[in-house]
Amino acid sequence: MERIARRTALKSLAALTLASPAVLRITRLHAAEFTMKLANNVPATHPLSARQVEATDAIRQETNGRVDIRVFPSNQLGSDTDSLSQLRSGALEFFSLSPLILQTLVPNAAISGIGFAWSGYDKVWPALDGDLGAYVRGQIDKAGLYAFDRIWDNGFRQITSSTKPILTPGDLANFKIRVPVSPLWTSMFKALDASPTSINFNEVYSALQTRVVEGQENPIALISSAKFYEVQKYLSKTSHMWDGYWMLASGRVWNRLPQDVRQVIQKNVNEKALAQREDLAKLNVSLESELVGKGMQVSNPDGPAFRAKLQSAGFYKEWRQKFGDEAWKALEKHVGAMS
Repeated sequence: MERIARRTALKSLAALTLASPAVLRITRLHAAEFTMKLANNVPATHPLSARQVEATDAIRQETNGRVDIRVFPSNQLGSDTDSLSQLRSGALEFFSLSPLILQTLVPNAAISGIGFAWSGYDKVWPALDGDLGAYVRGQIDKAGLYAFDRIWDNGFRQITSSTKPILTPGDLANFKIRVPVSPLWTSMFKALDASPTSINFNEVYSALQTRVVEGQENPIALISSAKFYEVQKYLSKTSHMWDGYWMLASGRVWNRLPQDVRQVIQKNVNEKALAQREDLAKLNVSLESELVGKGMQVSNPDGPAFRAKLQSAGFYKEWRQKFGDEAWKALEKHVGAMS
């Protein structure tokens, strides 16, 4: 009877594997003490997803199966807006999200995404691993969420287009561009005279394919993994924003976990965040040539001209007032005067 029962269980597991191919790891047969979900909005092939799987595997091993976290990529559990709502209610335990989208709940989380602020990673990491990051995490905590110490990398964002290269601010006049659901993105592209449309990431490919919008903006790694090169011809390396992913936990869930469990989760999530940053740095070197090989035309726009346009449009002055002096001074400490 035991052999029959074992064969039945194995068949059930095989059926689950076939029925749920998008889940990146299948839960073990024995029940864990803590079974939780981690959602993200990037493809399974993206370094973020891969390193999250490594983190959850390590957590399971170090807790001897006591903690079982399943990773769901590509908005499988709902759009960014839906997942954030689930996280707040405790229906979803973990979610990695751009600070600029988190802005809809935590307004000052978006301070790191001010347009044309960062000259490179040598400025980004000291700020986000230091006082600016600590400030943002404090704001997130006030909203009932927990943010892990190390922010994950998404990269510097670039503009793609199906109609023309974007070389100067004038090329953005009336340009129909998809932006995430975030006030800062919409404000910036309006200041550049574009026509931004907020669309959740899981709908972007179809919006580009059907020409609902002419273009979009994302880091190179995401442009590649989401296969936007299939529906976009031009890649303009504007590097207009640096973007990352805060790894977030539901405050309701996190505060109820035992201290030893939280320590194991924290350690592995933060370690894999640092590894994922290295992944993105290496990818940025190789992916540009790959995208050219897939038919994209790459150009290097005049960055200072875009920043000057934002200054003349009052963009920096407006957002300094919205973020407040404390947040703005924390940013300018690392990037210099902006307004």
